[in-house]
Amino acid sequence: MRLAVVGHVEWIDFLRVERVPAQGEIVHASRGWGDAAGGGAVAAVQLANLGGEATFFTTFGSDARGRQARERLEQQRVRVLAREIEQPQRYGVTFVDDEGERTITVVGERLTLKGADPELPWSELEGADGVYFVSGDAETVRRARNARVLVAASRSLKVLQEAGVELDAVVGSAIDAGERYRHGDLDPAPRLVVRTEGARGGALEPGGRYQPVDPPGPIVDSYGCGDCFAAGLTYGLAAGMPVEEAVELAARCGATVLTGNGPYERQLELAG
Repeated sequence: MRLAVVGHVEWIDFLRVERVPAQGEIVHASRGWGDAAGGGAVAAVQLANLGGEATFFTTFGSDARGRQARERLEQQRVRVLAREIEQPQRYGVTFVDDEGERTITVVGERLTLKGADPELPWSELEGADGVYFVSGDAETVRRARNARVLVAASRSLKVLQEAGVELDAVVGSAIDAGERYRHGDLDPAPRLVVRTEGARGGALEPGGRYQPVDPPGPIVDSYGCGDCFAAGLTYGLAAGMPVEEAVELAARCGATVLTGNGPYERQLELAG
């Protein structure tokens, strides 16, 4: 299948700590590492692990972090189609505590795509089997709609409203206020609304409740669970699975990434 992600990337330094430090406190990390992350990057790698390859439309900064991020993604079967702009790559620090919870601080402006940018081969989205939209402008959403299946993150709700296209699915959170989707937020309405609730599963509209999937091991790190879920949903719908099967696959993707350090140590793989 032809699978793609439209979104952003951030260089993230991960620090494993017993607990997140209180104000003025010094804590010692037992481990630290850096990686290309952010919603678009995580989803692109997950789609590559499911389908063998995925194309990632994104923007990089022109500094060392931007170059590192591109190289890291290309090492993971992600075909990167990107523009480079003359500003620093957005970066951040993520504390991962002993409960597996992540606490994130980001620095710098999100580097988002412009659909009018002539440097990118937007025609490659035409007829794609599945695209997951994470971030960009309204024109990038319209270009992504040329795919057979388009799934989008509700965190970009204002852009989706401006684009005014019908989505095959929108993925939001029933827990995170910044990622909530309410009935009537989009016109036309998406064909499927998924509201995730972490370990409690979530709800489909239409369709009612869906059940969580147990992680295949101890919980280590929750970074990337939501975007791996959305990537799994995109793959399942693009593959023609019934909604219930696509959501079950998505839940497996989210549960699997919980068991590794960072977003890539453990992802569900279907492709050899």
